[in-house]
Amino acid sequence: MAHCNTIYSQILKFVPRHEFETLAKQHHSGRSFRTASRWSQFVTLAMGQLAGRSSLRDIVDNISAQVHRLYHLGSAKLSRSNLSRINNDKSYALYEALFGKLLGRCQGMVPSHDFRFNNPLYSLDASTIDLCLSVFPWADFRTTKGAIKLHVGLNHDGYLPEFVTVTEGKTSDVTIGLTLKFPKGSIVAIDRGYNDYAWYNQLTKKGIFFVTRLKSNAKTRVVERRPVLAVKGLTSDQTIEFTGAQTAKKCPIQLRRIGYRDPETGKHYVFLTNNFKLAAKTIADIYKARWQVELFFKWIKQNLKIKSFIGTSKNAVMTQIWIALCVYLLLAFIKFQSKLKKSMQQILRLLQLNLFEKRDLMALLRGDPVRNNQFAINQMALL
Repeated sequence: MAHCNTIYSQILKFVPRHEFETLAKQHHSGRSFRTASRWSQFVTLAMGQLAGRSSLRDIVDNISAQVHRLYHLGSAKLSRSNLSRINNDKSYALYEALFGKLLGRCQGMVPSHDFRFNNPLYSLDASTIDLCLSVFPWADFRTTKGAIKLHVGLNHDGYLPEFVTVTEGKTSDVTIGLTLKFPKGSIVAIDRGYNDYAWYNQLTKKGIFFVTRLKSNAKTRVVERRPVLAVKGLTSDQTIEFTGAQTAKKCPIQLRRIGYRDPETGKHYVFLTNNFKLAAKTIADIYKARWQVELFFKWIKQNLKIKSFIGTSKNAVMTQIWIALCVYLLLAFIKFQSKLKKSMQQILRLLQLNLFEKRDLMALLRGDPVRNNQFAINQMALL
């Protein structure tokens, strides 16, 4: 009879322990640990994410119930005070670095996006996470409100969050957009929150394409008109130049303006891009696909713990968010490796119910029937 470790043990094997310990040494500060470790912190908090635990007490009680299995996970039991102290004092940068390592592993096995072109495709957006200002005074956002902001550049190859930054709630979207280094030839779908005409000019010079919506008050001049297929919802396809004094100075290049009416809603959109090769309908579809980054924010907020926090310090909050993002990549890795058509949510639900069961992980995901252990023992006795 084949022996299987717990489902959780098999998940943790996707995090190479030697790589983790190398990162832990690089990001260690202060006194050395006696019994606790960063690995124990990660095992405990990742379990809390996978199992949907909502509080520090809930996490510690749940992991304590599995104390006899912690040795096989390479982890020590952490008390609430111990876990809280590590969350507050030990830098979250470790898990930001771990996220980068896991992202690299996932990128080697992702499926390509659904469009015919081969250019890398990204959707860029940000989501605000509300915090109580009296509890999180460091997260000053408005007079009576605190917040932090999660910025994500989602790669449509596998829908992986390839660019991730967590900032103060006041940080503008375009400020982060200006710092991102997209590969040459890539296409970036952005909304009007990233409107910056000088940035459009910079992206064009770097050989990076963008697709966004044109502001209604933008002053432009039509240089060229191209025929469009009205049956596809297209209303215009033009080459334009900006005529506003400041705008023309910031973005002195010709761009492409495309009008499109959504046949389902009847709403009219005007898109702006520096890509003159793709079909006008493809440009409209690229912007529509930007909705995937919104779905990413919705999924991670509904299925992982990044809205309610088990610590109040900035380091504790950032630690929880980066571990949640690491867990997302672990789930994505399992999905890619299994090559099954189950959704990420279906995979997470299966793991939640079987986290400490001794079963083969892939057999669980495939839905293989559980073999009766007593029957197996009897069969071995007969041999």
